[in-house]
Amino acid sequence: MIEFPNVQKGVIRNHYDITTLFYRLFWGPHIHHGYWESNETSSRAQIQLTERLAHAANIQSGNRVYDIGCGMGGSSVWLAKNLQCRVTGVTLSPVQRAYADLAARAGFVRPRPEFLRADAEKVEFPAGQADVVWSIECTEHLFDKPAFFRKAAGWLKPGGRFALCAWLSGELPLNDQQTEQTVAVCKGMFCPSLGAQSDYVRWFEDAGLEVTQKGIWTRNVEKTWDICLDRVNRSGVRHLAKILGKNHTLFLDHFQAILDAYKSGAMEYGYFVAEKKD
Repeated sequence: MIEFPNVQKGVIRNHYDITTLFYRLFWGPHIHHGYWESNETSSRAQIQLTERLAHAANIQSGNRVYDIGCGMGGSSVWLAKNLQCRVTGVTLSPVQRAYADLAARAGFVRPRPEFLRADAEKVEFPAGQADVVWSIECTEHLFDKPAFFRKAAGWLKPGGRFALCAWLSGELPLNDQQTEQTVAVCKGMFCPSLGAQSDYVRWFEDAGLEVTQKGIWTRNVEKTWDICLDRVNRSGVRHLAKILGKNHTLFLDHFQAILDAYKSGAMEYGYFVAEKKD
């Protein structure tokens, strides 16, 4: 696992409070990567990633889902609207919570998802009630990842699934250049650590869950950052970011870093489905 302990949780919350509007304008309602099979639009690619993870997790109509790190509610709304899931979304940002709730109400989504402003590492849910714990690109921001996996496993029913997508470090050992690239991403993207695929498998297993599916989607998702980098460069948004504070220019300036890390193998993008056995 690559660690960057200088990240502070308050900085993560502030980043998403301020940049939610920019995410919506420059990328879309889904705050996560897109998944490309061919020449899809970025909006279609974002939905495809959600669809692929939902299919892998065998999500059924009416499932109780906890969407941890729900962002602007993109996945929560999709799961409720398309699969009639009963979804509770969790985000650290009050701005994102408000936006997610507005999106669900404005879209007349039924059943309407519930959104909580809470710390994913501290939020409490009843034990054994969830069919699915769902998390796309949230665990990168968590400080004690093994503890979170243990807690999330307790929320699941027997037979419940944990469906997750995450930015991963490459498998260790990395060379010096790859290590520098990964640390740069942690710094710019406010990640206290990045685990490799093998770390995630171990955390699932230590929490009592069996990994039934896993895979690397790096080549299918990396176009996300080519598109975002191009849009940022053409828009001049860096000038506004300078006014908002150095952490926001730091984030924009590290788009190229994550692209470089993906291409060198310093980072990967992975998905996992793990099941709680009877």
